[in-house]
Amino acid sequence: MNRSYCALYVDAGYLLAATATRVSGSSLRAGVIVDHQRLIEKLIQQVEEASNLPLLRVNWYDSGGRPGGNPDEQQEKIGMLPRVKLRLGRLSYGGEQKGVDLRIGLDLATHSRNRIVDIVYLLSGDDDLTEAVEEAQHLGAQVIVFAVPDKDGKPNGVSKHLWREADDVQLVDAALIDDTVFVRQAPTPPTPDTNAAEAAETGAAQGVPAPSTVAPKRATPVPAGPAALPSPANMPTKRIDRPAPTHLPFDLDKVDPALLVDADEEHAIGAVASAVARTWMRTASPSEREHLLHRKPSIPPELDRALLVDLSTRLGAYEISEPVRFRLRTRFWEAAETAAHE
Repeated sequence: MNRSYCALYVDAGYLLAATATRVSGSSLRAGVIVDHQRLIEKLIQQVEEASNLPLLRVNWYDSGGRPGGNPDEQQEKIGMLPRVKLRLGRLSYGGEQKGVDLRIGLDLATHSRNRIVDIVYLLSGDDDLTEAVEEAQHLGAQVIVFAVPDKDGKPNGVSKHLWREADDVQLVDAALIDDTVFVRQAPTPPTPDTNAAEAAETGAAQGVPAPSTVAPKRATPVPAGPAALPSPANMPTKRIDRPAPTHLPFDLDKVDPALLVDADEEHAIGAVASAVARTWMRTASPSEREHLLHRKPSIPPELDRALLVDLSTRLGAYEISEPVRFRLRTRFWEAAETAAHE
């Protein structure tokens, strides 16, 4: 008689975004530091105790951090952990995951058909996995959605269709998350005096004269006229062209926000925009902040995706209308400019 096993399928995009939301208030993965090894060990311990079955393995699904869907340094470390198998998709040029959902669905069907596992813990909330869950159930496997709890102790970001079709929805231990996921803080920049002192000490130790004792070099004259050689000083500033905005039958900038969204949406939009902006600004360097504000109104894909995911979760809505998206992005820039000067 074959021995029974359970398996843990981890949608890393969901896990890290949901834990980041719980810890920092925003789904930005860059806003948190994760002890991946300890997190995975504790997840394994929880599912083995809950199922009373040994774990076959953890399938870790994510987009490859390097071109072509290849793993980055952190993902390689995760893949080296015992009983952990990397299952990587790839990122599109727009920053969207490709192939991850398909891998999860194929593994669900294959493992269930071959009776490899009896219980699958699916750590995801993606609506697109609903049909794959149904197929695995038809083949005789139990599929339990393993959800990250929000601050109120409710499943974070689990679609209603996936919830309805799963055999059960269980929560990851909140203490487990709080013990392995931490808010990322920006490093304290060294003062100019500290930099100068360190440079002087290093130079003295290596026999290099201090800057004040070195005679300044004379500038090499640049010939005038059309024959002048190009240099950073006389090269034209690079201009970044952005695509023209989509033309709408009315000017959204001149429309009262109250006509675009209702009161509940406006409250949620303000909270999400502030959380994402503050989370990003907290870990950004001064030059990164300046660069972000300079590229307004174009929001980087990872920030725009976090805004939409967080608002969708807060509103419990799978689709976000265009007027609500417009208002969300407007409020983000307001929050970003405020946070940049705090």
